[in-house]
Amino acid sequence: MIITMILIFVFGYLCIALEHKLRIDKAAIALLMCGALWTVLSLLGNDAQIGTQLIEQLGDTSEILFFLIGAMTIVELIDRHGGFHVITDHIKTRNKRKLLWLLSIITFFMSAVLDNMTTTIIMIMLLRRMISGQKERWIFASVIVIAANSGGAFSPIGDVTTIMLWMRGNVTSGLLVAKLFLPALVSVIIPTAIACRYIPDENAHPEKLDTAPKLPPFVGPRFSHFVLVLGVGGLLFVPIFKAVTGLPPYLGMLISLGVLWVFTELVYDHKQNMEESIKNRVSKVLKHIDMPTILFFLGILMSVAALQSAGLLTDFADFLDKNVHEVYTIAGITGLLSAVIDNVPLVAACMGMYPVVDTAALASSLDPVYMQAFVQDGIFWHLLTFCAGVGGSLLIIGSAAGVVAMGLEKIEFGWYLRKITLLALAGYFAGMLVIFLEHLLLG
Repeated sequence: MIITMILIFVFGYLCIALEHKLRIDKAAIALLMCGALWTVLSLLGNDAQIGTQLIEQLGDTSEILFFLIGAMTIVELIDRHGGFHVITDHIKTRNKRKLLWLLSIITFFMSAVLDNMTTTIIMIMLLRRMISGQKERWIFASVIVIAANSGGAFSPIGDVTTIMLWMRGNVTSGLLVAKLFLPALVSVIIPTAIACRYIPDENAHPEKLDTAPKLPPFVGPRFSHFVLVLGVGGLLFVPIFKAVTGLPPYLGMLISLGVLWVFTELVYDHKQNMEESIKNRVSKVLKHIDMPTILFFLGILMSVAALQSAGLLTDFADFLDKNVHEVYTIAGITGLLSAVIDNVPLVAACMGMYPVVDTAALASSLDPVYMQAFVQDGIFWHLLTFCAGVGGSLLIIGSAAGVVAMGLEKIEFGWYLRKITLLALAGYFAGMLVIFLEHLLLG
């Protein structure tokens, strides 16, 4: 049974990695892999409680999926009402090097609140207004990818992997931001500083491109600004809601979505003379949510859950403990792998291999110093959060942000590998060094 499950998982992963060559959506492959793994576990396993395990794992996975659906809907609603143009229209500088720094910093902080994929789309749309040369746009877009991934790494709602770790209780929002903000910022500053050498110190002469969204007739700057504030406020409300109530974050996200939904419904109900087709109601926006991505996460997370239920992840964790036994190396390797393998299943696998250690388990451990790294907000979880997020920047296909940039700007894999990978790697190791120094000096 074990060998069969490993072969299914490896074959499924190869098909996901070769998605563009096979021309089969990775969501379909992930769903088939999930079904096959649980079927094998049910038919060949000896556990009579397999049905109960399936329901428990599906419940944990569904919390993440509902959170993502709510967040994606809010972001799409803001964009449909021109909210993001309130930010982008205030960028006045045209000096290319200053613009590179400005876009990098804006992307870094924006992706801490929004997801890195959405942030990348917004910033590349803005970039097209400012830089006309394709190869120069590639450099800008690559830095945007790095900044988006790094910005998502220090925020509990900035990336799918940080959402997973936060929602499962491996990290808390306050300490996550406090411990990873500086390492994440360093991982952006170093690549951006090096990339400036590729950009001439001159003003940009952009082409006139019409990238503005089609807005309902009554939507002006004031209304767009209000929707932006309401939407971002709703996203920021989620960690506060969890801290105050102790309830799961997805519930706070659904409350925020409900508030925006009621607000937009009331607004459109007062516009009775407007055609229904041009009203950006939530019911309309929901049809444009990236459901293949949601189904991919469902398939891949439930596939990893099957491996966990079979005991494979625990066995692999025991192997690493005996042969590596060093959290910086384990997390560092995981980050490097995330440049090739999607970081969602990697983090899910690590969460399955290393449960959060409680006080009783720590007290009874034969190696309490090592096990201390796996308590809630332990150094391993902060390292894993950073490495899995930032490591995805090492290759253009290593993250959702990179894949989006590759599609929008037609960035070549080989060009990114030659020009950008070493920049991203320098930021990656510099960030890990900052984490090490923080842990050494501050504990």
